[in-house]
Amino acid sequence: MPDPLERLARKALEQAYAPYSKFRVGAAIETADGRRFFGCNVENASFGLTVCAERNALAAAVAEGAREFTRVLIVTEQDPPAPPCGACRQVLIEFGRELEVTAMGRTETRRWTLGELLPEAFRFGAP
Repeated sequence: MPDPLERLARKALEQAYAPYSKFRVGAAIETADGRRFFGCNVENASFGLTVCAERNALAAAVAEGAREFTRVLIVTEQDPPAPPCGACRQVLIEFGRELEVTAMGRTETRRWTLGELLPEAFRFGAP
């Protein structure tokens, strides 16, 4: 039986809006109290306005009051699986270096902590 977080990420992947890159991404994030939120990437003709799946999942969680997270799971349709981009790493690390990051592709899975992915994160007075 698949991980519930994986099921949500795969559900999000199906809704991804990626008409330009064709690179669909789904993500799901889990809170310390067990709640789960998901998001997909949403592209825009002005590529700088594209929002990644990870940030959409995080925004959904924060909008519901979540502030403590244990893991994030990202799914794509390619191997090797794609870790979060630099912008997503920086946004996610606001909530902790120990966040478990899992990236799943077609057949491969990779895992890190957020601190491993962004060892010298920018911090400005945040906890």
